[in-house]
Amino acid sequence: MRQILAVAAGLVVFAASACSAPAPPRSATRPSATPTGPAVLPAPTGDHPVGATILHLTDESRPDPWNFDVDARELKVTLWYPTEQKDGERAPYVTPKESELFLKGSEIAGVPSDMLSKTRTNAVKDAEPAGRKLPLVVLSPGFTKPMSSLTSLAEELASRGYVVAGIDHTYESYVTTLSDGRVAECLACDSDTDPGFGTRVVQGRAADVSFVLDQLPSKWDGSGLIDRSRIAMVGQSMGGAAALAAMVKDSRVRAGIDMDGSTYARIPKSGISRPFMFIGTEQHVPGGGDSSWDRDWKLLTGWKRWIVVTDTDHQAFTDIPLVGPSLGIKPVYGVLPAKRSAEIVRTYVAAFLDQHLKARRRPLLDKPSTQYPEVKLCPENCGQS
Repeated sequence: MRQILAVAAGLVVFAASACSAPAPPRSATRPSATPTGPAVLPAPTGDHPVGATILHLTDESRPDPWNFDVDARELKVTLWYPTEQKDGERAPYVTPKESELFLKGSEIAGVPSDMLSKTRTNAVKDAEPAGRKLPLVVLSPGFTKPMSSLTSLAEELASRGYVVAGIDHTYESYVTTLSDGRVAECLACDSDTDPGFGTRVVQGRAADVSFVLDQLPSKWDGSGLIDRSRIAMVGQSMGGAAALAAMVKDSRVRAGIDMDGSTYARIPKSGISRPFMFIGTEQHVPGGGDSSWDRDWKLLTGWKRWIVVTDTDHQAFTDIPLVGPSLGIKPVYGVLPAKRSAEIVRTYVAAFLDQHLKARRRPLLDKPSTQYPEVKLCPENCGQS
């Protein structure tokens, strides 16, 4: 289930699905190309400048599911939001220590350990929030990945008038910095071959989401801007599976998107009637390598879409391809350029959220687009590759 990055023969190789078997241990690998220097995330396309800030929340009502020596669950939440402030210190992508541990966990060597911390974001650190009655989008990253791996998507949504709450699910990532500066590493990685692991993770993440929704009104000064009747959740890989699990658990989550994640939540036989969208690689065509979408598609009884983006890999729905050149990693042969895949993901995710949280019809979701020929609408318009 662990998605491990390897550099081999000039390619970046990731496990394709949250349910893939873990790779055998390897020695750290060196860059396959000359590092380009610090990465710069693509600029958001919305009308608003973006601010970002960090909250640390502690759930005293439950023990941590991974660290048995801790009797409370501590979460790091990154908030992105519209602001009127255009200038100021940029929000950090990760800290130098977080960069070091992520590269170590991903088995990348031969580049400065703090390289990812030099990535340039577009959000202004701790800027004053602006707007009113803004929809809220919860983001959840893939297993082993920090929340920062979805920063480009988060900044895009905030620029379009959403508040985004990204959750670092403690002990499920190679690195999470806690409120007192302690660094939590991936304790869950030791359990990822256990029976029922995926179900255990998504249930825990659903509880994390409900807790964050409970806490935001009292813990963030900008929470008064949020329209709490308009909440959606978007996740990549295990985070996408968690989006479906959160919708099953918490009716406040009115819509959801799973970006290339095998699903584990048990959906009631009566189904889920709230809007939901699958968007993923060609592994997820109907009848393809992962049958979980076929199974759950039948239980989605409301508005739904199943989208496949051709010539992409599992990490195309994250920042990994965008920052890869700074680590000396060559793009995978035959996949879309990083900026193109990021454009497609940001466009289709925003279209879904605009339609279901802002009541703005987006025909892009209804038929194939000549602007995005890489995108297939399933199950009717795509088949086994």
